[in-house]
Amino acid sequence: MSDNTGTTFLALLTGAAIGIGVGILYAPDKGEKTRKKIKKKAMDTTQDVTDRIANLSEELSKTADAKKVDFEKRLEKTISSMSYKADDIIVTLEKKLEELRQKNAQLQK
Repeated sequence: MSDNTGTTFLALLTGAAIGIGVGILYAPDKGEKTRKKIKKKAMDTTQDVTDRIANLSEELSKTADAKKVDFEKRLEKTISSMSYKADDIIVTLEKKLEELRQKNAQLQK
């Protein structure tokens, strides 16, 4: 989920709020009707925001899960690679140690 999605979501909410406000201000209805409209629009907007937050949360959860799996795969690959390199270093060190033992044995003769 990118930062752009959050900005778009905020812009959408701001636009909806401004639209509702302008619509109510220019409505030719009586006070009671206007209050009912305000209440209905507020309830609709609340439900819409709740749905969008739930969807956003679900998307973020999916993204986090995918990133976790990707990280685990990369970590496993790195550990495996490091293990092979460590084995190579140990083999090289053992060869050098054997060479040093042979040279030491020749010097002691």
